[in-house]
Amino acid sequence: MSSEARQRKMADRIKVIVAEAVERRIKDPRLGFVTITDVRVSTDLRDASVFYTVFGDDESRQSTAAALESARGMLRTEVGRQTGLKFTPSLAFFPDAIPENAKLVAELLRVAAEADAHVHEQAVGAQYAGEADPYRHPRVEEDDEEGDVDGDASSAEPAPGSTTEGADETP
Repeated sequence: MSSEARQRKMADRIKVIVAEAVERRIKDPRLGFVTITDVRVSTDLRDASVFYTVFGDDESRQSTAAALESARGMLRTEVGRQTGLKFTPSLAFFPDAIPENAKLVAELLRVAAEADAHVHEQAVGAQYAGEADPYRHPRVEEDDEEGDVDGDASSAEPAPGSTTEGADETP
């Protein structure tokens, strides 16, 4: 078994053990509605970082953090007893920032949706400024009966078989 697979397996096991112990064994009144969201274990399996979320206000988050810190020894004993590792990992508790980040992302998405709706409302009856194609002008055609009267030879092509003055002729 590779060490990464063992780390993941141990992290999942510690997550279940800590969650069950918090639910069943800790009787601290400071403990609020806490959820163990993730556990990360070091490569040597001696340190475990436990991430948790708390439903409630800042006061309940602080009291839950204090309750988890006071129960850390009991939780570590429970982890050591149920995992059977040679060295019981030390536990460190960290509040998980995922709910706050999710609220921030949801708020940003709501603001963007409102801005899109506002732009859509403005665009419903909108028209382009100016003409449809300002660079297109109607062609003015003059009907000359004799063809090119002004003698402008630059735009006319020479007739087949005729030569132009100044052209180099090679034998």
